[in-house]
Amino acid sequence: MFEPMSELPEGVIGFEAVGTVEAADYERTLMPAIARAAEGGDVRLVLVLGDRFTGYSAGAMKDDAGLVAHAKSWKRTAVVSDLGWVAHLSTAFGWMVPGKFKRFGLAERDAAVAWVSGSD
Repeated sequence: MFEPMSELPEGVIGFEAVGTVEAADYERTLMPAIARAAEGGDVRLVLVLGDRFTGYSAGAMKDDAGLVAHAKSWKRTAVVSDLGWVAHLSTAFGWMVPGKFKRFGLAERDAAVAWVSGSD
């Protein structure tokens, strides 16, 4: 599931992946939050894949590709994780994410939030 992050700056949305992320988690939580942010003009997203994250279901991985909706509204996205495969995929495919994209380690969570909220 996606657990909303608290105490984020104005205009930043953030979620921590907990357990196994299912397609329904995208449909019920992440996609509506992105759509609301896009209506306001900017999508600034922090996504944490930490110790409580155990993986994605096959359906969720397919929905992950659908995050590019509202592409013109995407400003900054930060993925926060120490998982090796996340680092690898971020390096290989980060260029495909609309707007600016950056990966941070778990110890850099606050820096990720600050970067996402920064000016372009």
